[in-house]
Amino acid sequence: MRQVYEYHPVVGYRFIPNLRARIPHEGGGYLLEANAAGFRSNRQFHKAATPGKQRVLLFGDSFTAGDAVANQQRYSDQLETILPNTEVYNFGLSSTGTDQQYLAWREFAQDIEHDAVVIAVFVENIRRVVARFRPHRDASGRERLYAKPYYTLAGGKLQLHQVPPAAEGVEMDQLTPEQQAAVDTGGRFARLRGLVSAMGAKEVIQRMTRYQPLPAYDSPRHPDWLLMRAILSQWISAIERPVILMPIPLPQHLDQVCAAANYQARFAELAVELGCTLHDPLPDLLAYAKEERRRFRWENDIHFTPAGHLALARSLAPALARLLARQA
Repeated sequence: MRQVYEYHPVVGYRFIPNLRARIPHEGGGYLLEANAAGFRSNRQFHKAATPGKQRVLLFGDSFTAGDAVANQQRYSDQLETILPNTEVYNFGLSSTGTDQQYLAWREFAQDIEHDAVVIAVFVENIRRVVARFRPHRDASGRERLYAKPYYTLAGGKLQLHQVPPAAEGVEMDQLTPEQQAAVDTGGRFARLRGLVSAMGAKEVIQRMTRYQPLPAYDSPRHPDWLLMRAILSQWISAIERPVILMPIPLPQHLDQVCAAANYQARFAELAVELGCTLHDPLPDLLAYAKEERRRFRWENDIHFTPAGHLALARSLAPALARLLARQA
């Protein structure tokens, strides 16, 4: 298995700088290219503004980094085609939480000249911000648990822990009971999901069980949401340029087998409180026919296909164009 990440003492890891690798995938494989900063990009990231260009900094996890597609097929790169004279610096890092993405902004991006910032939160990240360990594969392909930086909230203040995180992976039985409880193991109803997939009746059973994969969004006082809210609040408040906050839905939301209203309400409340722009792409994505929406992700991999990235770029582009026009 080709190793594509290297250890980083603050964020946890980044792509190997200047990497160029062909990644096997069900879609036939894709080319992964990273720049000297350790992010997927066909260009270097420069601090000074590019004459005649408006620059957008983009943050997120694998849905933004572009797992399963080549760099130029990602929604970040397709935005550049839709919006002339705009360059998008994509700081997406696969398998990270919003906490690590905030740290990536602090470490790599806050001094780069820009006109706008887009924070793309794959809504499942609410589980990752409370995790202290996450599974990753090592160089041999073996899955192990790796420490990640994380925040806790005490007295309304964020406190950063596990920086630097341990570089070596561990097994579950090497962790204390408290640490084992803080391992992100993949969400609720794991056994049910496996059974449903084997039966080929996933949508029916999810509806029958009132499937709600992310209950932490159900209440504005849920501790997991309070932590996510605090991280986003501190991050967005520190950005001097306009910010677009964009929640990226789960495949279940696109399939309409679970409700999105609660996470939509939480992000809408936060955007009003912080005075940033909320862009919710779900209504635009649901405007496509069901068969077309299903082609937005791969058969087995839940990540976006090129068609899914294009649909997301087309949804985001008008909101971003309005914001950049005001900046101009």
